[in-house]
Amino acid sequence: MAAVYRFLSSYEGLVYLVLAIGGVIALRWLWSAWREWREAIFGLEREFAQRRLNRALAISFVILLLALGEFILASFVVPALPATVFMPTATLNILATPTGTLPAELATALAVAPATSTAESESGCMPGRLNFTSPKPGQELSGIIELMGTVNIPNFGFYKYEVAPLGSDTWATISAGREVVREDTLGRWDTTEMTPGDYNLRLVVTDNQGESLPACIIPVRVAGQ
Repeated sequence: MAAVYRFLSSYEGLVYLVLAIGGVIALRWLWSAWREWREAIFGLEREFAQRRLNRALAISFVILLLALGEFILASFVVPALPATVFMPTATLNILATPTGTLPAELATALAVAPATSTAESESGCMPGRLNFTSPKPGQELSGIIELMGTVNIPNFGFYKYEVAPLGSDTWATISAGREVVREDTLGRWDTTEMTPGDYNLRLVVTDNQGESLPACIIPVRVAGQ
């Protein structure tokens, strides 16, 4: 069903075009059948004309219903659906467990992921729309950290924050949220399971169509306990 929603929403213009062409053909058929019915004189001829007129009316009505259904679906139903309907993975599992603690297997994977020593600067962050206000880029962290910032975009769906060793593309999702946040708490991050070292922390926001904006990424350092 998600694939159907995605298709009807993404190709709304094409669907209307096909229905419009079908509507023109159906109306011409309806006009022709109506004229034939009016001009019919004999009973059998009039009966055949009536059948053709009924079929043309039925097809025209079906096309009208399809156009109305596409309008309602694209304008009201799809925008109201959660973004996870359009995602290929079960993101709701992330949202259902906002503990701020990485599973043990992910923490282990991050510990052995290749990393470089090259420092990376803050990127993709947009103040007032997508950014961290705490921690600051390059800040040293330890223990349980409260992440602060903003996720506020049109057609908001959900956000998540992730971590990866500096220079690595091995991202692990820490937690996520469904509500717009404006200069407030995004969630928590328990760094006690992390191997001390340099990491990138990123904030990803996805709209209700399943499209993700470029992530806000900042470098941080996890200190030993």
